[in-house]
Amino acid sequence: MLSHEDNETLVRVGPGTPTGQFMRLFWLPFLPSSDLTVDGQPQRVRLLGEDLIAFRDSEGRIGLVDHACPHRGAPLVFGRNEKCGLRCVYHGWQFGVDGRVMDTPAEPAESRLKDKVRIKSYPCRERNGIVWAYMGDAPADALPPLPNLEWNMVPAENVHFSFRVQECNWLQAVEGEIDSAHAPILHGRIDSQGAINDWTAKRDLRPVFECQRQDFGISIASRRVLDEQSHYWRVNQFLFPFYTLVPPQSKYPELSGHAWVPIDDENTLCIMFSYTPASALYEKTRQLFEAGHQGRETGHASESAYEPRPVTQPYAKYWTKYNLQSAFLFNYDAQTKTWFSGLPGLWVQDAACQSGVAPIYDRSKENLGISDTGVAMTRRLLLENVRKLAAERTTTVRVGDADLWMVRAVSLTLPSSASWQHDGAEHMRARIGADFGYTP
Repeated sequence: MLSHEDNETLVRVGPGTPTGQFMRLFWLPFLPSSDLTVDGQPQRVRLLGEDLIAFRDSEGRIGLVDHACPHRGAPLVFGRNEKCGLRCVYHGWQFGVDGRVMDTPAEPAESRLKDKVRIKSYPCRERNGIVWAYMGDAPADALPPLPNLEWNMVPAENVHFSFRVQECNWLQAVEGEIDSAHAPILHGRIDSQGAINDWTAKRDLRPVFECQRQDFGISIASRRVLDEQSHYWRVNQFLFPFYTLVPPQSKYPELSGHAWVPIDDENTLCIMFSYTPASALYEKTRQLFEAGHQGRETGHASESAYEPRPVTQPYAKYWTKYNLQSAFLFNYDAQTKTWFSGLPGLWVQDAACQSGVAPIYDRSKENLGISDTGVAMTRRLLLENVRKLAAERTTTVRVGDADLWMVRAVSLTLPSSASWQHDGAEHMRARIGADFGYTP
């Protein structure tokens, strides 16, 4: 159980909140690079409760600035992106990617107003098709490095990533993915069809959990008994501040996970990534991610899942038809005949359980079990760091160590006497270009 007060501490992420300040220590992924074209349409985003506009100027630089013009508060989502700046359509004030006022055409030529006014802006960087923002208070010449996350460093042909908005707070989403006990149940079938029934994890629905704190976050290991001689270990990873890694499990294995980026207290930007570490992603797998399978969703939002919203709404392209208002397209007939959950696909099943009651669920009503050990430990670790930062202006997380995030989740079959920590250590270390090192 998480007390109401502690839950409020962790899920509130706006400016000045303890967790919001903690999140601002890190670079935040927030858009695909392809969404921002030179002198193209500005994009409305929201991060950590702040309403912002992203654009790419005439020289290819990315700006992330306040959504409202500081002159009279006009919406910059309608701004003209031209001549190396974003120009407000109300009175023509123009802003550079650094927030500097470049032009005030309605003012007298001798006016010094543009030298006195500055719009809020945040530095941005790009790597391998993802745009990142830093919203912390480190000076421009002392920004932390981008985190070396393997999925954002492998060649483009090795990875598929997708974006979607989920209508719940970031922590509910994180907890859904580090909880591996649910997978063979929620995602299961009641008939004998489909590859999902071949999951090794389905052979033991009562796993034993072991969790270990790490410099990067927490490893959550689940042990399933295969026979007297061997155990099946699945080790999910939680990485500060909001990343989750899921072990491979299919006949065509890939590594996968999410960045659960807080949009605000009640909405999360879900960036899912799937990649093969040493070779191109299987083309059939990529096609399944993009198109779904027979009307069902995979772990990625398919092209047909989206229901775009007006450009004035943050992340207008990335809202989906699977939400509380549509009952996540629950199908009772399918539940009685085919799918245990009656929900149309992997990520939809997860989203419905994570956000189907409330965007901020009252965790004081929970009754946690042994299978929730990883969830409880992750909450405790986050609270410790958030409180330490608030009280001492410091944290135990080595934000300046880019390689802290070079981690993999693993699925290992080991002798019953073996240790997942010892025998899995080498496989849990990410190395660019290195293959799995074992048979998933």
